Amino acid sequence: MKKLVCLITFCFCFSVLSAQVELADLFADSLVNEQNPGVTSTFKSTRIINARSVETVHRNDLVFLVLHRFGDVGGDAGGSETFWGLDNSTDILIGFDYGLTDLWSIGVGRAKGAPNGVNTSQQQLLYLESKYKILTQRYDESIPVSVALFGSSVVSAMKKSEFSFSDASFGQFSDRLSFTAQLIVARKFSPGLSMQILLTYVHRSYVSAHDESDLFALGFAARAKFSKRMAFIVDYFYTFRSSASKNYFKDALDFRFYNPLSLGVEIETGGHVFNLSFTNSTAILESQFIPSTSSSWADREFRWGFSISRTFSLGKSEKDW
Repeated sequence: MKKLVCLITFCFCFSVLSAQVELADLFADSLVNEQNPGVTSTFKSTRIINARSVETVHRNDLVFLVLHRFGDVGGDAGGSETFWGLDNSTDILIGFDYGLTDLWSIGVGRAKGAPNGVNTSQQQLLYLESKYKILTQRYDESIPVSVALFGSSVVSAMKKSEFSFSDASFGQFSDRLSFTAQLIVARKFSPGLSMQILLTYVHRSYVSAHDESDLFALGFAARAKFSKRMAFIVDYFYTFRSSASKNYFKDALDFRFYNPLSLGVEIETGGHVFNLSFTNSTAILESQFIPSTSSSWADREFRWGFSISRTFSLGKSEKDW
């Protein structure tokens, strides 16, 4: 699996560095003017499925977000008894993103949280986040990629657990906190194809026994249009967890970690961006789905999910979204 991740990363970087096609001829659907000669709409939303995109919210725009994950389609917890997961929900998020400038946006919201009961039991998650685009891809290849920095802080507001082995048995307020930092590198190869990688670091202040407070992960995401307003989307994260930690959970607790893989269809309808997806991740926030995904596609432990984003313009923007 590590070789596959390295190969994907190498191919992405090689394509960025070796591309010789004139982007001005390819990007007929992108906005360009003297004030903003950069490539726009690499992705159509600030999120793909689980992964964040390189996009920021435009200045004075407010984006309302609703994300939902249902229960398992199959496996022990799915099937017809739960209407293939539609009777249940594993995680729900409601949030807002606001554009301070065209390059800098902030977000706030709440997620239900998706504890697996083994390495995480935290719920009632409140988050504050920020994203800043430091580079924008140019038509003349002077800048071949767009680059953004993303950071988030999450706090669990749930009641303290009485089980001492749980990551929710908080001893002090700081135990409730977790943090995520990402470097997002994206490229729009043509009007119909965009790809990105996400270099990710997750820190959880308090973890269960033999878990790891600090984890690195490498994410990959892509968007491929198949009609004017519809596209296939995919994202995947490989988590660099130590063998000692994985072996402990497997041998002592019969518990396995899996890398989150998500597939879906994105639909753009004016001010709305809507997606339907399937993912083996139960959680929505990075501080949970990166270190704590325990569902397997091979065991049919994947679920249907959707997200809706609606953009409201609260002031005159220098360019259209």
